[in-house]
Amino acid sequence: MSTSPRIILGIDPGIALLGYGLVRLDGDAPVHLDHGCIETPARLPQPARLRLLYEGVAALKQAFSVTDVAMEALFYSRNVSTVVTVGQARGVALLAAVDETTVFGEYTPTEVKQVVAGFGRARKPQVQAMVGLLLGLRTPPSPDDAADALAVALCHARRVTLDAVLTSSALGRVGTP
Repeated sequence: MSTSPRIILGIDPGIALLGYGLVRLDGDAPVHLDHGCIETPARLPQPARLRLLYEGVAALKQAFSVTDVAMEALFYSRNVSTVVTVGQARGVALLAAVDETTVFGEYTPTEVKQVVAGFGRARKPQVQAMVGLLLGLRTPPSPDDAADALAVALCHARRVTLDAVLTSSALGRVGTP
């Protein structure tokens, strides 16, 4: 659908582990490029951990020539300090990966599960298995953080493809009664 390949970086933010997943969208089917986690040692002070996340995400963006970044929308938890810490990690990742040339997409956990597993309340093992199937991986991706990041990237890929279909469909009807 799209005219040029897109490299989508999905991010599952966290301070201890930031999951990432990279897919290439060139036509209709997304292709797995890489996935993993950026890990920060708990013994380091918070600013040093955030710097490691920034540097890791910036390196991924540059190494893969990322065109799109996708993240789950931040959801609220009972633990306020966890929300603040994840919010900081999320902000640092956005700062490292998104600029004026990057498309950013944000999706709720329910949207991601619906697109990837076909059910908005799918459990983690179901999402992992479907991510593996959709990307033709031999085994489901792990750890969970990386699998979640790939799921977000796949959700964004679906949105990009759908937007391209809708745009071309609308353009085809211009001037038609």
